[in-house]
Amino acid sequence: MQVIDQAGYRFPPDVKKILLIQLGDIGDVVWTTPAIRAAKNCVPGAEISVLVREGFGGLLEADPTIKHVFETKRRIGNIFSQAAGQLEFLRSIRAGGFDLAVDLRLGDRGAFLSFLSGARYRVTKHHPEGVPFWREYFFTHGVTSQPRPDTYGAADQTLCLLRRLGIDTEDTIPRLWVADAVKKRVHEILADEKADLTVRPVTVNFFSRWSYKEWGDQKWVELINWLWREFGAPVIAVGSAQERPKAEAIIRKCEARVFNLAGLTTLAELAGLLSLAKLHAGVDSAAPHIAAATGVPTVTIYGPTSWKDWAPVGRQHRVVVPEMDCVPCFKKGCDNSGRSLCLEALEAESVKTAIREALTEPSESLQIDSPQ
Repeated sequence: MQVIDQAGYRFPPDVKKILLIQLGDIGDVVWTTPAIRAAKNCVPGAEISVLVREGFGGLLEADPTIKHVFETKRRIGNIFSQAAGQLEFLRSIRAGGFDLAVDLRLGDRGAFLSFLSGARYRVTKHHPEGVPFWREYFFTHGVTSQPRPDTYGAADQTLCLLRRLGIDTEDTIPRLWVADAVKKRVHEILADEKADLTVRPVTVNFFSRWSYKEWGDQKWVELINWLWREFGAPVIAVGSAQERPKAEAIIRKCEARVFNLAGLTTLAELAGLLSLAKLHAGVDSAAPHIAAATGVPTVTIYGPTSWKDWAPVGRQHRVVVPEMDCVPCFKKGCDNSGRSLCLEALEAESVKTAIREALTEPSESLQIDSPQ
């Protein structure tokens, strides 16, 4: 494996078909969109395809810079049907005839898929220590990171890998496109739920994949009732199907007009729904990233995790962080207990202040055209 540790490396000019492999979480996929645009703009005549985890591809399917979105698949059935399914999946990737595959993470699966893609050139982040030795045999090139001090947010996690290859951009704001067909489906869902929104709603996500990132239920009740009294804003709760019963329990305590759409949308439809909001408020999870990437102002509550690395970037986005010396601790709750005392101590008034600022001050919102 050739190590690239200097800026300005270039692959031959006939490298046109590029596969970017992003097998991270939903937020990672959203934060990869600046790198996708950069690859398209910096490589003349490039065709960019992206490989993501199962269920995540819908976020990118309307992106006009992407030729094809692949999704990994979990196969069911006996060992033979599973093997047949995986072979079919690999054939579809190899049929792309990729010249260059870039694994944007350090997972084993991304390494295997890079190798099996058949790409002439296969690039990974070079780590001399802490990764299995066999990775060197799966890639042709390893790239040392080239961070930029003036680049904020998680976008630089992918751009610092591509920068050595001459792929970079000043535009590091994530963007998601919502197709007209998806918008139509979102309005159908709203109609089914009898959500007649004559006023643009505020969307909220109460929950995170990790409970130590969550805020108190009663504080959400106080906040939602305040939103209704102060701004007359209907509220839409979003989340997963597993979170729907918990969201319903919070909503039943509210006096405000609240609609529970948790678990009723695909990821593409979630992006379409969030794009209708005047504001999104939530805890550290996927929804704030998706909302911000559709051009909606956000207020995100952070506790043990670092907002400096992950919060949406821009004047229209705000974070609320407990004023405690231990924040962020980068732990899974206090002493890894799963319980974050900093978030338990965070009062609703702090979040109200951020929301009031976001709803009353002018903001710079993204203007994103929707593909047909």
